[in-house]
Amino acid sequence: MFDFNFKTPHVGDSLKEVFSNPIIYITLLCLIGLVIALVVIRNVKLDAKTMTYVGIAIALGTILKMFTIIKMPNGGAVTLGSMIPIIFVAYIYGPRVGMLTGFLFGVIDLMLGAYVIHPVQLLLDYSFPFMALGLAGYFKNNIALGSTVGIIGRYICHVLSGVIFFASYAGNQNPLIYSLIYNATYLIPELIITIVVLKLIPLNRIERSLSKSC
Repeated sequence: MFDFNFKTPHVGDSLKEVFSNPIIYITLLCLIGLVIALVVIRNVKLDAKTMTYVGIAIALGTILKMFTIIKMPNGGAVTLGSMIPIIFVAYIYGPRVGMLTGFLFGVIDLMLGAYVIHPVQLLLDYSFPFMALGLAGYFKNNIALGSTVGIIGRYICHVLSGVIFFASYAGNQNPLIYSLIYNATYLIPELIITIVVLKLIPLNRIERSLSKSC
């Protein structure tokens, strides 16, 4: 669902009125973040083989996300390890390729069904969270730590989105506390599933095999 019902500046509004809305600042920060992210992934050099694995990872992640273990009432779910392929690519090919894979996965996820009420909320719930999974590539010596850092990055994005755009769902509860608890409810199990599966996969052997076949 796309419903861009948000306040935009009008002709005649003073700069003070325009910038009194905190969403303006948040929008600017997110746009700066998006530009930086696009510059980072724009410089990624992809050969045909890497592109193939990126495509496979996106397809596999999309399929795994369809197997929902627990579906949350207001978005989010515990899946059958849908983040594993993205983190795997980040581990094998580095954080930049991981971020690109996450970004493309977010686009596919957006196309398959999204609830969007603001362009910034779109970035915080679909683009940035999955790009953050690419951070796992910075921790090649510790896949558990890398997975944790990447998923925490995703967690922060969803928490911000919840506080800024879905505070009404908190009712009488503090929106920040509500968003922290709500998003942890499904992302902590996802983190556990991700780490367990990746620990079982012989990553070093796969990486050596891929290096030899290049």
